[in-house]
Amino acid sequence: MKSRRMARECALQALYYADSLKSSDNGAVTRYTTAFQKDLGDVFPFCQDLVSGTTTHLPKIDKIVSSYAKNWTVARMSAVDRAILRMATYEMVFSPEKTPIPAVIDEAIELAKKYSTENSSKFINGLLDQLKKERK
Repeated sequence: MKSRRMARECALQALYYADSLKSSDNGAVTRYTTAFQKDLGDVFPFCQDLVSGTTTHLPKIDKIVSSYAKNWTVARMSAVDRAILRMATYEMVFSPEKTPIPAVIDEAIELAKKYSTENSSKFINGLLDQLKKERK
């Protein structure tokens, strides 16, 4: 069985790709995500849910992220940080019954440590911790 972390990594890649397209071509993002199906096996539906849920709720997610990002706009964030925050916000706000909130935050921090800058994990942790406190 493949891990949900691996599914999150693939979802992160797909969301980064979607962000780089600068268009609403969901077909291209779906095709990109489908390329992970064989590698992910039984956790592929989780990856699909992360990507489709995040892209579906993107305007609301960006509004939420912006409200917690002091002195930052979503557009000013690095593309990797933006994708991680969007995916974690989707899980925490729109799909909280699927994964415990502390696990979502931990996974987001680990993704930031692996794929982003040295300070990104602290920034992401702070923002998501605020979201968690205020959403209780």
